[in-house]
Amino acid sequence: MTRQTRSTTTRPIKTKASDKAGGSDSLDNGFLETLVGYNTRRAWSQISAVFSERMAPYGLKQVDFSVLSLLTHNPGATSRQLCATLDILPPNLVNLIAALDSRGLIERRPHPRDGRAVGLYLTAAGEKLTRETEQAVVQLELDASAKLNARERETLIRLLQKLYL
Repeated sequence: MTRQTRSTTTRPIKTKASDKAGGSDSLDNGFLETLVGYNTRRAWSQISAVFSERMAPYGLKQVDFSVLSLLTHNPGATSRQLCATLDILPPNLVNLIAALDSRGLIERRPHPRDGRAVGLYLTAAGEKLTRETEQAVVQLELDASAKLNARERETLIRLLQKLYL
């Protein structure tokens, strides 16, 4: 096996001479590995798969969990605030809120400061489910990022946030 390196800041690419000729399923993805988007998407794919598997027993998708977690820490938040925070379109949130409401996880009440708005609150069942799932998500994130030490994980989070905050 030969090792090829690129003159970029990425790690060396392991290839076989036969790889170039199509003798293996391995492809040279050296260029792609220099891209933030590619690496972010690959990491997201791994974490997303673990998330889906571990949240399936709770019947939650990532956006469902995010809404419940936001309402845990921001009781009375409005749909508008949720859309802005999660970067989702209002029509998409309407169905999500209706589904969480029909499961008895959230309830709508008049907003305490804005008489025209409706605040969203967790029910007791929603609070219980969110406590359980937040603990499960913390563990799954630790498992999914097990190759990183605590400092590397904090740095990664901080660097990713620089891209969108």
